[in-house]
Amino acid sequence: MALPDLKRLPDVKALSQYPAVALFLQRAVALKPDFALTQDNVRDVVEICARLDGLPLAIELAAARIKLLPPAAMLARLQSCLQLLTAGPRDLPERQQTLRAAFDWSYELLNAAEQKLLQRLSVFVSGCTLEAAEAVCNAKNDLEVDLLDGMASLVDRSLLQQSEPADGEARFRMLETIREYALERLAASGEEAATRRAHSAYCLVLAEEGAAQLVSSERRPWLMRFDLEQDNFRAALEWLTQTGNAEWGLRLGTALHLYWNLHAYPAEGRERLGALLNLPGGAARTKVRAKALFAISILAMEQGDLGFAQAALEQSLEIYRELGDKPGVAVTLNSLGVVRRDQGEYAAARSLFIETIRLWQEAGDQVSVARAMSNLADVLRAQGHYEVARCFHEECLSIFRSQGNRAGMAWSLSHQGDVAREQGDATAACSLYEQALTMFRELGDRTGIARSLTDLGNLARDEGAYAAAQPMYAEALELFCELGETRDIARVLEHIACAAADQGNWDRALRLAGAAANLRQRSGTPLPPPAKTKLERSLEPARQQLAATAAATAWMEGSRMTPEKAIEYALAREVG
Repeated sequence: MALPDLKRLPDVKALSQYPAVALFLQRAVALKPDFALTQDNVRDVVEICARLDGLPLAIELAAARIKLLPPAAMLARLQSCLQLLTAGPRDLPERQQTLRAAFDWSYELLNAAEQKLLQRLSVFVSGCTLEAAEAVCNAKNDLEVDLLDGMASLVDRSLLQQSEPADGEARFRMLETIREYALERLAASGEEAATRRAHSAYCLVLAEEGAAQLVSSERRPWLMRFDLEQDNFRAALEWLTQTGNAEWGLRLGTALHLYWNLHAYPAEGRERLGALLNLPGGAARTKVRAKALFAISILAMEQGDLGFAQAALEQSLEIYRELGDKPGVAVTLNSLGVVRRDQGEYAAARSLFIETIRLWQEAGDQVSVARAMSNLADVLRAQGHYEVARCFHEECLSIFRSQGNRAGMAWSLSHQGDVAREQGDATAACSLYEQALTMFRELGDRTGIARSLTDLGNLARDEGAYAAAQPMYAEALELFCELGETRDIARVLEHIACAAADQGNWDRALRLAGAAANLRQRSGTPLPPPAKTKLERSLEPARQQLAATAAATAWMEGSRMTPEKAIEYALAREVG
């Protein structure tokens, strides 16, 4: 039955018109005439219906408990639908009097091979592809039914639902109530451990294959795939942690760290990797542990926890040195340099980047030399050594050009634009940013396009050209939304807020800044202290010009906006 969107609930009257909610209300009132939907209980009722997958029988069984359990208490007890919903209307056939009996009846209609397939499919959360089903459910070639035939039979019997995503690859999922029942059957069969191990193995292979693509400009399809498989990854990580399989768990967490970073899930990633690193099996000083320590440091850096990041990287570095793994040493030294730079320890950062460059030169890896040199140039720029920084960036550009690395060339042009901007040479900065933008467009690198547009928007704002800045910010914001890069969405909202403050649009400035702060809080990606100080300086006139109550109200209203509303608000009004 149709259900409302939990993220955008309409008013009580509108909610009562949804079939699932209306059925719950009808059955509840029949048993408890004074029951009514109110602003206080309607969300609980909607969540109950959603938890029960909109199944009419399940909703009727839940509503039958209304005399004993108000909706909030009922929702809290719905961890197991099958245990709560144990009795139903006596005027129905026996198989329909309880949810479990209904499932028992459907299950007994399957042959033994189909029952086995249903059980094994229950380890998937939020669905799977045919490829995944084959890998997990027939890992030992013992399914005794053709997979396609078995899946088709389960779809025909409404025990599986089939959908066709935009990429055309069919996905199959169970309603959560059916999955819970099938999981019980799997546990009773004695095959749960083997099936979950096969599921974890599949998730590990998929994540490691995708991780190699997430560093490229062609990462969009893999980000979308990881979005679809996120609940499966979580289930695999939980099982590997619970069973103490540190090696597989650390490998899976390491493979996912860039996805967590790009999609603003650093807190979840740190928690999961931290638990795995603390397992007895995760303490061995292996390359797997070194990589996991590196991964968790990247997530900590994203959260602004530079002390933790430094400690994790230093542990990782020790292991790589013990193993004689020079590439691992170089990569870790480079990240340590980034941490020390962000801590304002420029001399230490310079030493680390110089050592990194030396190691990559010894290895003959010119692209990595250029990347480390670019980081060294950024430190020099931060110290005000603009001409030296520019020379290093020009050398990076030359190296990337010699290697045919157009993405590296584009980023080098962008970094040179940063140097020119800080030197006050707006004309040169604009030319460099535009060259970078052109190259990113040719490459189809949407992250690069969005960041170049943001740079050009900031440059236009520096010059007071707010009408020119607005469409650049707007296009960048739309691209970051498509990419799901929450941190960059917040950053652009902050830039638009500063533009509003520059023009005396005080209320708008604080609303947008409040919305950006909310995004950062939700994603666990706070502004670095220097950037926060700069933002507060830009917003200070707005706080001074508005009454304290009005300023606080504007900020609060912005912080309460959904991400979609904040973006709509930022784009709806032209600056000028």
